[in-house]
Amino acid sequence: MDKAQLKPDERRIQSAVEALAGFVDESKPGWTRRPFTRWYEESRRWLTEQMTEAGLAVRIDAASNLIGRLPGTDDTLPPIVIGSHTDTVTGGGRFDGIIGVVAGLEIARLLQESGYRLRHPLEIVDFTAEEPSEFGISTIGSRGMVGNLSEAMLEQKDPNGLVLREALDSIGGRTSEMAAEARKPGDAALYLELHIEQGPVLEQTGHKLGAVTGIVGIHRHRIIIEGAPNHAGTTPMGLRADALAGFCEIGLAFERHCSAHGRDAVGTIGRLANEPNASNVVPGRVIFELEIRSLDTELSDAIYAFFSVEAREIADKRGLVFLEEQLSKSNPVLVQPEVLALVEKGCASVAPFIRLPSGAGHDANQMAVIGPIGMIFVPSRDGRSHCPEEWTDYGDTTAGVAAIAAAMLAFDGDSGGSGDE
Repeated sequence: MDKAQLKPDERRIQSAVEALAGFVDESKPGWTRRPFTRWYEESRRWLTEQMTEAGLAVRIDAASNLIGRLPGTDDTLPPIVIGSHTDTVTGGGRFDGIIGVVAGLEIARLLQESGYRLRHPLEIVDFTAEEPSEFGISTIGSRGMVGNLSEAMLEQKDPNGLVLREALDSIGGRTSEMAAEARKPGDAALYLELHIEQGPVLEQTGHKLGAVTGIVGIHRHRIIIEGAPNHAGTTPMGLRADALAGFCEIGLAFERHCSAHGRDAVGTIGRLANEPNASNVVPGRVIFELEIRSLDTELSDAIYAFFSVEAREIADKRGLVFLEEQLSKSNPVLVQPEVLALVEKGCASVAPFIRLPSGAGHDANQMAVIGPIGMIFVPSRDGRSHCPEEWTDYGDTTAGVAAIAAAMLAFDGDSGGSGDE
């Protein structure tokens, strides 16, 4: 069998996804498998067995990531890495993260069965704790792998007082060795990740695959609107400095500025506090947090700048004080043109595809520190994710695995493989 015949087995993929998804905390809603729990450890024991059966040499690195390695014909080359995560949010679904790990496992099985050897080593990675954790940090394992998990982060505690350093060590990590073991730029030849879209675009446009152009940057701000609390029954409407009414107008202005740019940017006000929050008191203070996500940093900056000017004008007109603070700013991660071309070629060989950005963060954000990254999305029914109803058809998942495999083989090079066992 040659490399052109590396055809994923849909029933085997379905079986693997269902087996991994079956390790759940039944005391929680949905398909819950939080990191550093017994269900998570049980799922990793199962995954270790599967990796070993697929011919991979399995280990846990200093950051507690589970890694299966297949040697290449030139084992001095940096590895091609395929991975994602198997932890979930509370009340999560069966596909987010899992299909990326299963994709790597299936590709390793296909290589073993065909006897085809890559020129590059291949690593399949289950990254620890990609989802937001009880320690207030996400993408923990991939951060640790690339040297982006600081000492301060390692000392963070969860609500029960468990220190992150101790949690990582409890599942096989060696945090005292993490800095020395951290990978550096050039230590990955290519990182590939298959993921559910977590949005409605592929389904609504009738495409089976999405070639990800990049992962958006996120700009977050906190806004305080100061008014004057007063009696709701005795203060005439024209004499009020109502902070909540001002927020309503300012919030609609923010939505308008973000909507003006189509799919190039999205904006959300997701957190709000109204004070004193009493039915018989004119609101005197509103605190809210907003975020702007886009692949274009300049566009995000411009949206916020224009919004800020208009918001101040609204506040002044209403006799309110407008205070603002930037909470965080992460830059977008763009897929290199040559990698995007490989990903698109892989998708085109399998099913109809479109280009689209990722509006959510992934382990790929961190892996971009040490090498080029590529991602492929498959449809999410009704755009649902992070909920029990999350669903991706197994035929679509299989198409995604085939596209990832094709992109991997194209990158490895037509002349690099060997049919020898």
